[in-house]
Amino acid sequence: MYTAPAEGPVTLSRLEHMKRAGEKIVALTAYDASFARLVDAAGVDLVLVGDSLGNVIQGHASTLPVSMDDMAYHCRAVARGLARAFFVADMPFASYPDPVTAFRNAARLMGEGGAAMVKLEGAGPVRDAIRYLSDRDIPVCAHLGLTPQSVHALGGYKVQGKGAEAADRMRRAAGEVVASGARLLVLECVPAELASELTQTLPIPTIGIGAGAGCDGQVLVVYDMLGITPGKRPRFSHDFLAGRGSARDAVLAYAEQVRRREFPTAAHAY
Repeated sequence: MYTAPAEGPVTLSRLEHMKRAGEKIVALTAYDASFARLVDAAGVDLVLVGDSLGNVIQGHASTLPVSMDDMAYHCRAVARGLARAFFVADMPFASYPDPVTAFRNAARLMGEGGAAMVKLEGAGPVRDAIRYLSDRDIPVCAHLGLTPQSVHALGGYKVQGKGAEAADRMRRAAGEVVASGARLLVLECVPAELASELTQTLPIPTIGIGAGAGCDGQVLVVYDMLGITPGKRPRFSHDFLAGRGSARDAVLAYAEQVRRREFPTAAHAY
């Protein structure tokens, strides 16, 4: 029977070591203390309070209505449930229009919310905010590919980086966020071959969601992973609760399959 890793709290240095050692990083979202305790006890390496709470908690059609107050509230709850996992919090829509505002809001999620790192979507003008935060010792996770806060500009929830020109743009964007100081990179809905290439060439860990098995780690929305998200779930998700007796068993199975490179399969990739 698979058991959770026994080592102490996961740090950013530990995640960087895992990349170098070829150890897969297991990540899940959480939005409250109970789920945070469950996934933490099951040995998940990284917990993300995602602005996906707008969809799965609040029932919105997108992440755009999520506010800083919402994020701070859910971060506080999750922080109370964590003992081991590295804690990342999303910066919600319009919370980082300039570096100074980004700093103020990031400091709130860390100081008030207990996060160890904040996640920002995109590159381009976002680079200035990443650099500003990094220079002030606020660890940043970048997010490229399908960036849900840009859903209207992207024309919907579509795979990004398809075709030679789009792939080149993503390569440049990845280089830019790394040069600006990002320490982790989420790749969402990116062709598996491109995501694998970026993972091999970039010095920072990559966390994939719909980006194939070649990333350094994987993340899913916990409700997708448990098969309880209403409506049609993304192609890259999988119901780990089916055929198992508890949510804990489902999380353990997810962690085991990620670490053994059994999930995601080609069927979950683009």
